[in-house]
Amino acid sequence: MGNKEEEENSSNNETIWTAQDRDDEETREGIASVVPKDPNHDIPNGGSKAWLQVLGSFFLFFNSWGIINTFGVYQTFYETYLPETPSNISWIGSIQAYLLLLIGIATGPMYDAGYFRALVATGSFLVVFGMMMTSLCTEYWQIMLAQALCIGVGCGCLFVPSVAIVSTYFSTKKALATGIAAAGSSLGGVLYPIVFHKLQPTIGFGWATRVVAFIMLGTLSISLSVMRTRILPAQKRAIWDLSAFKEAPFVFFTLSIFFGFMGLYIPFFYVQSYAIQEKITSPDLAFYMLSILNASSIFGRIIPNFIADKTGPLNVIIPCTLATSVLGFGWVGVRSTGGLVPFCILYGFFSGAFVSIPPTVIVRLSPSIGVVGTRMGMCFALGGLGLLCGSPVAGQLIKQSGFDAAIYFCGAAVAMGTVCMIAARVSKMGWMLNRVA
Repeated sequence: MGNKEEEENSSNNETIWTAQDRDDEETREGIASVVPKDPNHDIPNGGSKAWLQVLGSFFLFFNSWGIINTFGVYQTFYETYLPETPSNISWIGSIQAYLLLLIGIATGPMYDAGYFRALVATGSFLVVFGMMMTSLCTEYWQIMLAQALCIGVGCGCLFVPSVAIVSTYFSTKKALATGIAAAGSSLGGVLYPIVFHKLQPTIGFGWATRVVAFIMLGTLSISLSVMRTRILPAQKRAIWDLSAFKEAPFVFFTLSIFFGFMGLYIPFFYVQSYAIQEKITSPDLAFYMLSILNASSIFGRIIPNFIADKTGPLNVIIPCTLATSVLGFGWVGVRSTGGLVPFCILYGFFSGAFVSIPPTVIVRLSPSIGVVGTRMGMCFALGGLGLLCGSPVAGQLIKQSGFDAAIYFCGAAVAMGTVCMIAARVSKMGWMLNRVA
């Protein structure tokens, strides 16, 4: 009789895969057991093991989005040494960035199935191998294969684990922990350009790029050493959830990601070229504009996330995106070093929130935790199309009409993203400004 009651209770409770100590298993990274348990029960929400996951995730961001944020320095270098237009060159960075988002559709279910370490190991190999191969490239098509495709796929393998694992170790501090981890992408965007810029004139493009690859290898080894999954879903995650398109908040927010990404990365790709070609600064000082953008973005990923834990992610990301749009339009009036430096600081700060807060927003907009992973993959894959085409369009505008046209395009695209984001909030929560959303 007791066994029968236990079976009935078990069937009525949500089950989750536990993953404690499963790294010693040989098959599929060994799922230890299936037990009836609330996935939110006993979340550490701190402690050494939880913060080690943040450290590991920090370095995954450092070597995924951090590499994307670094492409501006390669854009300027390739414009000098390759017989290609800025638009053609920017396709390298755009494809690399979009693959990071697109591959998440496949890696999400793999993460749910227990292949966390396989994803991190594969992604680590691909980004290091791709960077090593880039160091040997001399032609455009070679760079496209190594830096765009190989590194892009590797970054895609790292992205989902970097986002997913932190949320299982934190509850009330989830947005803050995610923001700290996401700050790794900004730090990567600060350090990697400096390494390349300082070493390339003395040891050449090949060895400067190899040094970057060795740093990637060392930091990714830390992630592989410290990161451990805590829980996994009981059921495999669906790749696509068509019911999401019947929900206005999700549709509007996906559109906001599309338009926002279309304009957001234009300064990251072109601010260095802008400063040089418009004779605003010397080439050496122009390089540091990209580092300033990424350095201020560190604070833009932590401070807004800290506030979002208290006021709601949509209530924070909307004003930050609006400020990014205003700054995008304001870029057209920057004609001196004294104006360009504050622009980079402010744009880096507010744009950082747009990159780090969306995962928390998707959690808030989803009807249940069981569809969050699927919807996150859908949102980034569809919204990321803007990232794919935005920078090449800006490059073509620069070629035909000058930098002003690309700057207006940047501001207008982010402004459209802001409008769609407001529509998502209103359709979800109404017009009440004092509601946590």
